[in-house]
Amino acid sequence: MAFRRCCLALAMGSIFVVGILMIGSVPQATAEMLNFKAFNHVTKAEMFPVADVEGHVVGVSVREGVAVLENGELGWHKITQSSNFIKGAGTIDSYFVCAFLDGSTFIVRTKGTVEATPQGASTVAKATGDIIGGTGRFQGIKGTMTISAKMLPPEKGELGPKALSEHSLVYTLPGK
Repeated sequence: MAFRRCCLALAMGSIFVVGILMIGSVPQATAEMLNFKAFNHVTKAEMFPVADVEGHVVGVSVREGVAVLENGELGWHKITQSSNFIKGAGTIDSYFVCAFLDGSTFIVRTKGTVEATPQGASTVAKATGDIIGGTGRFQGIKGTMTISAKMLPPEKGELGPKALSEHSLVYTLPGK
């Protein structure tokens, strides 16, 4: 009887160890990084003054432009954002959609801040966000994005400042 208990305990222990080894050997998704630069301009904008302090506006705008990946691939991006500014500085909340020639896309929801000169000209924007979806080769994408942008003063007739930005996407894709 003691021999049977010993064999049973040894068998159960072996099953447990093998199970742990098998779970540990399942490949984990490895995060990848995609860095790219983008240039965009305002294609639509509507700003509404707030009567609490001088220069306070809330608004919505659309920015569109090109994204250039490190490998030279080009994408087109569109940013739909809301803003809350006092004299050119404040907060932004946006959706960043980037589309590629093969039809693949990824979508990121970002929140950030914009700095401005004392004269009210926006100069620098910084934002972070979570990837909320993707299509094509980005189907099932998960991760985050950080953005750092330099704002260029708008020229006469432009709806807002142009932006030259650097983006870093840290993401995983589902296993194939």
